[in-house]
Amino acid sequence: DHISKMENGDIVLLENLRFHPGEEKNDEEFSRSLAKLADFYINDAFGAAHRDHASITGISKLLPSAAGFLLLKEIEYLKGIVDNPVRPFVAILGGSKVSGKIGVLENLENKVDKVIIGGGMAYTFMKAMGHEVGDSLVENDMLDFANNVRKKLISKGLKFYLPVDCVIAQSIEHGTETKIVPMQEIPVGWRALDIGPASVKLFTEVLANAKTILWNGPMGVFEIDAFSRGTFAVAHAVADAYALTIIGGGDTDLAVVRSGVSESISFISTGGGAALQLLEGKDLPGLVALTDK
Repeated sequence: DHISKMENGDIVLLENLRFHPGEEKNDEEFSRSLAKLADFYINDAFGAAHRDHASITGISKLLPSAAGFLLLKEIEYLKGIVDNPVRPFVAILGGSKVSGKIGVLENLENKVDKVIIGGGMAYTFMKAMGHEVGDSLVENDMLDFANNVRKKLISKGLKFYLPVDCVIAQSIEHGTETKIVPMQEIPVGWRALDIGPASVKLFTEVLANAKTILWNGPMGVFEIDAFSRGTFAVAHAVADAYALTIIGGGDTDLAVVRSGVSESISFISTGGGAALQLLEGKDLPGLVALTDK
């Protein structure tokens, strides 16, 4: 038993607790077995704070508990831009699906000044506006929502930006032929996999006078070189902006690191789902467990 033999200054790292069936079930008996190992509980795992698991919420009911420094920093930055952003506030939302960003769009509608949409989700908005998008990714069940939310944001006086051009290909295979075309000219059999240079120029200009920038979701399939330029260019534009810049978890973190500008970003969140949930205005079980004592 390593824990019983610990000396002052020792650290013991446990195996991934999700391998134990009691972790995800938030089993009370498993929570008690964890609590017996310690005198105090510190939660510094923001990336798991949206999970109602034994090591996140169960154990905190059984021991004197507190938030770690990283957790506090995440809350400070993400809650700060949701509750009291310095304006003008620009939100850049990308990634593949509108459905994953619904809550963020709805929660920020009264706080944000400009919204930039990129990535796969842009083509659902374009199709909802009546444009042909070839074989690009589209969530057909989200077309009405996309159209309604765009109209609603514009009616509130927000500026709403979609890409004006894109990089298209017939597949994402290495070495495949690519073309840059206007958004309205994506042919059947081709799909948009990145934003084009005119979109980069537009988005860079939109960011120029921002005081707060939130970015969640890449502009294209940046893991493949041929479709990475848009995401990396936006990363540089965000890094160069004279603003509080916050990167909201998941793939966007990796994109910023790969573009070489992570040192120029104010804050890069360590949470994917947790960051989205906080930006949606929802409570995180891991935080509620610490404050409900």
